[in-house]
Amino acid sequence: MHELGIVMNIAETVEKFAAENEVTQVASITLQVGELSSIVPHYLLECFPAAVDRSDLLRDTELKIEILTANCMCHICNKVYSFMENRKTCPLCGKEDTEIISGREFFIKEIEAC
Repeated sequence: MHELGIVMNIAETVEKFAAENEVTQVASITLQVGELSSIVPHYLLECFPAAVDRSDLLRDTELKIEILTANCMCHICNKVYSFMENRKTCPLCGKEDTEIISGREFFIKEIEAC
């Protein structure tokens, strides 16, 4: 489970951001996780308390996770559609000349300071 290392890295990043911006308390951190990323959101939530327990700045911080839809685009008809619903076949023209255009992302979207 690499999620513990990920949330520890997030905690370090947020602590650095807070120090640079004179933030004394962080209310929440919002992450965006793509449906096709190798990250399991449930594990992030489970590991987060262990990663922030020793930090006065982050101990009471809420972790929020937004799931980003995996989308494909057809190179034939330019239709954008959900990869999870249709995989690699375009639901409009039926061709398989498609490309995954989203769903692999992993970002810190927002840090809410109080």
